[in-house]
Amino acid sequence: MAIRQGWLELRWRIDGADALAVPPFAGKGRADGLWQTTCFELFVRPLEGGGYTEFNLSPSERWAAYDFSGYREGMANRDMPRDPVCTIRRGQGLAIFDAAIPLAALPPLPWEYSLTAVIEELDGTKSYWALAHPQGKPDFHHPACFAAALPAPDAP
Repeated sequence: MAIRQGWLELRWRIDGADALAVPPFAGKGRADGLWQTTCFELFVRPLEGGGYTEFNLSPSERWAAYDFSGYREGMANRDMPRDPVCTIRRGQGLAIFDAAIPLAALPPLPWEYSLTAVIEELDGTKSYWALAHPQGKPDFHHPACFAAALPAPDAP
């Protein structure tokens, strides 16, 4: 994760990606249901104010952004000043997914966050990855998943 020139840059690395199902190129634009196949996600929860924001980022270049007022409650599309940038690169047994989200689309710092991924294989098998999971089945919206923090920048 890095902040550069008005963008939050993110990277996911998938080892053992020979059987990775990659959605076909669809061009930039908002789309729902991206999590139903290989999809990379960022969940952000500001330390002040409650609620959280979810960004779904697809290798197809489609994306979605939602605000929630509480745990899986009050879902609404989040306004985006520009489309996120999504790029996947594949090598032998490896895939790298890079994404950049405009800083203007993100809640103000500081926040807790989670990087997650839904990985679908060519045979339809799905796995769910996160920095942390709650007990039981995976649930990226659960408070236990917000396992990392990004502080506000130091004042000059």
